[in-house]
Amino acid sequence: MGSNVLFISLLFLGFSCLRGVCGNAELIALLEIKAALDPENKHLSSWTSDGDPCGGSFEGVACNELNKVGNISLQSRGLAGKLPPAVAQLKCLSGLYLHYNELTGEIPREIGNLTELTDLYLNVNNFSGNLPPEIGSMPSLKVLQLSCNQLTGIIPTEFGFLKDLGVLALEYNRLTGLIPASLGNLRMLKRVYLAFNHLSGPIPTRLATAPQLEFLDVQNNTLSGAAPPGLKRLNEGFHGGNNPGLCGVGFPLLRACTRWDDVNVNEGEPFMPKSSSNNTSPESIPESANFHLHYCNESHCSSSSSSKFREVGIIVGAISLVVILLVIGGVIMFRSRRHKQKVGNTSEATDDYPGKELCRRSPSTLMNVEYSERWDPMSPDCCTLGNEFLQGFKYNLEEVESATQHFSEKNLLGRSKFSAVYRGTLKDGSVVAIKSINVTACKSEECEFMKGLNLLTSLKHDNLVNLRGFCCSKGRGECFLIYNFASNGTLALYLDLEEGNKRTLNWPTRVSIIKGIAKGIGYLHSSEPNKPTIIHQNISVEKILLDEQFTPLISDCGLLKLFAEDVVYSALKVSAALGYMAPEYITTGRFTEKSDVYAFGVIILQVLSGKCILNSSMRQAAESCSFTDLIDLNLKGRFFETEAAKLTKIALDCTNELPENRPAMAEVIEELNMPSHSSDRKRVNANFGPYV
Repeated sequence: MGSNVLFISLLFLGFSCLRGVCGNAELIALLEIKAALDPENKHLSSWTSDGDPCGGSFEGVACNELNKVGNISLQSRGLAGKLPPAVAQLKCLSGLYLHYNELTGEIPREIGNLTELTDLYLNVNNFSGNLPPEIGSMPSLKVLQLSCNQLTGIIPTEFGFLKDLGVLALEYNRLTGLIPASLGNLRMLKRVYLAFNHLSGPIPTRLATAPQLEFLDVQNNTLSGAAPPGLKRLNEGFHGGNNPGLCGVGFPLLRACTRWDDVNVNEGEPFMPKSSSNNTSPESIPESANFHLHYCNESHCSSSSSSKFREVGIIVGAISLVVILLVIGGVIMFRSRRHKQKVGNTSEATDDYPGKELCRRSPSTLMNVEYSERWDPMSPDCCTLGNEFLQGFKYNLEEVESATQHFSEKNLLGRSKFSAVYRGTLKDGSVVAIKSINVTACKSEECEFMKGLNLLTSLKHDNLVNLRGFCCSKGRGECFLIYNFASNGTLALYLDLEEGNKRTLNWPTRVSIIKGIAKGIGYLHSSEPNKPTIIHQNISVEKILLDEQFTPLISDCGLLKLFAEDVVYSALKVSAALGYMAPEYITTGRFTEKSDVYAFGVIILQVLSGKCILNSSMRQAAESCSFTDLIDLNLKGRFFETEAAKLTKIALDCTNELPENRPAMAEVIEELNMPSHSSDRKRVNANFGPYV
């Protein structure tokens, strides 16, 4: 009878939910989360019982297309409470961003029930306790960021079930035990941060050979044994320093191995991870588990086993003595190195764990936390000029990787010797273009690089591709510049088209593009209180992007300020080869505003003719106003002769051999804005879109 009543109650509850009675379940969960995260109601006052979580009034809450809570973004909000189990009630949650707060307590085990969660950012808080093995049952998880906390215990072997995990960041905690070999089962794993913990034992061979692994940071632990040779493929992507017991051949920061080090080379993981689904495929079982299961299932031993055991016992005893001596010596050397490097106090009893100051020094919501002693233009010791202003533009590497689907080739828009451009989608759904620049191409003077970045972030105009943010990754040795995406590509895509091509731009659109480019260059050349005069130096149809409304956007404005001199020279050689270089540069080697004016004149002729490469006959046609030979044949005569004549004259003036005879950009803009006389125009059909 009791079971029937329970069934009827559940059935009634189900129908009630369908009628909307349970529609406030997520609201109840959010209010419980608020009470735990912000017990004094200082920061989440917008979360009210009579509010709508999906109505835009709940700060930091975003909903999906099903009107369910999809993201909670509360980074750097001063939260000082605890993360409650109620978070597991938000079944559709895909992103949880609580980094850079003062949250305490344990990470609730119930978090493992968030099967849709892809991004978990709890780094730079004060979480304590063990890592919940239940995290291993989150099939959608791609980024697990728990760095800079006070977490203890081992890394659960269950993490080996996170098949979509690409980034695992656990550095600057107090973790102990072995690195699970099961992490090597993760085929999507690219970046692993385990530095500044108390991990011991060897680096698992299986992890070293993970197919997508690009970066492994295990420095400042107590690891031992020989580093797997498979890590050599990572080149500078492997960091294993300050592990006195760790050795290896071909690793600059590791000592050479001795014959005794080989005893530590094993997978170091005797147990198979438990799966919540009880589905343990062969590749999900760690290599060491296969070994131990085979050993335990032996039904008998050979007749010589006892003598072999005695021999093994003698060897093990001798090895143990040597290992003890090595460990003692290693500890002394380790402490000495730690002291010399000033990495801080390693005591677990205090809150000042190693690197905490480093974690806290830049509490930006988008700060990139990477720890390696290499290129770091964002360090406070570098150049503080403008750093405070730049804080709002910082993205972290995980956001960049997530946006580009880990730099997937399908998102690659273009590549050069020193850079690449990817299409990306940020967590808020906005589409961006991400330019990756190799550190070898950047200015070696970090202060000059910072000044260049500061300049880029200050440029704001409707006809420029404005910089949205940046990320400097020491681990990858790259700087990423994030721009808004221009959906219609470069102006070059609309030139050199075959007759009848549907992408042929009509006359009004061409005129509008020319005027927009002029306005953008005019802004660069103008001098304002917070902006000096800027010479682009490298304007071309490849540098002109077109947005959804075919508004021209000049790209790479000020970008050469970031590059080393040899890279700038290489870029300018390409520009010269394409005919954009003003004649005086060849003799003087200097750029002026008139150099940009010359390039603009070339672009006008390209837009009018529909050709990327201009020849002498086109210039002759322009000088004689022979529009039949100059104007793009794809227009089929549908253009205004008066406008064509005016634009041709401006183009010829801008490309005058003598810079002093060229007009300033302000004069060009004024002339472009002067109305043309309609009586001299041909009849054209103005009732069409951007295409002919």
